[in-house]
Amino acid sequence: MSEKELGKKWDRCLADTAIKLGSGLGLGIVFSVLFFKRRTWPISFGSGAGLGMAYANCQNDLKLHYLQPRSQKE
Repeated sequence: MSEKELGKKWDRCLADTAIKLGSGLGLGIVFSVLFFKRRTWPISFGSGAGLGMAYANCQNDLKLHYLQPRSQKE
């Protein structure tokens, strides 16, 4: 894997993390205000879920290079 390719993967990971974390945070705030009487746990849960999904995606994307494709039998 070249250095440029690795840099692109890291850029995608950081962008994906920002989007998922922001979405989870936003949904947590909305649910907190509308349904849970302004408690903080929906915000924490939404942020954690977004961060966890982003981490899993980045881990999969970075490990993809090391996985060997299966040989296809015809």
